[in-house]
Amino acid sequence: MDQLNDGHALQRLLDELGRLPGVGPKSAQRIAYYLLEADAEEARRLATAILEVKEQVHFCPICFSYATHDTCDVCSDASRDRTTICVVSEPRDVSAIERTGSYHGLYHVLGGVISPMDKIGPEQLHVRELLSRLASGEAQEVILATNPDVEGETTATYLSRIIRPLGVRVSRLASGLPVGGDLEYADEVTLGRAIEARHEM
Repeated sequence: MDQLNDGHALQRLLDELGRLPGVGPKSAQRIAYYLLEADAEEARRLATAILEVKEQVHFCPICFSYATHDTCDVCSDASRDRTTICVVSEPRDVSAIERTGSYHGLYHVLGGVISPMDKIGPEQLHVRELLSRLASGEAQEVILATNPDVEGETTATYLSRIIRPLGVRVSRLASGLPVGGDLEYADEVTLGRAIEARHEM
């Protein structure tokens, strides 16, 4: 570590790497050493990829997942079942569910969960936009796929309460997902079974 502390540029790299989620001081050091040993072209490709993703990827105006075109790949796919909307907390949850191959409907990303401790209420999430989508009458079922933790359950209960009066079926992912777990880390089989065995709320 002392060798890396000698140069301002290296310390800056360590500091920036250390800000990434899940990257501690030792991991940051390993990545920094790897980049030092890589040729300039490899480092340039990484830097270019980071800049491109920041410039080209944006939120889909319909579902708020990530998109590189006007709308995301799911919203623009005419073959998707438009009578079902799966509500998730974050865009990465869309990827987790898509990997199961068990779901063929649309998505709606809330952009977080209700968390009074963090001062996040329904007004800070994409709840209003979800209700606007449901107002068209096309969706017949909403699957609430928030994480099975306290905040996720609170969010699901709130959404169920305001969606059910609209005459739309509301279901929740079935058991099989561990309480306190993250969808992002669930294996495809467990998550797929949870989708298939969802229950009405």
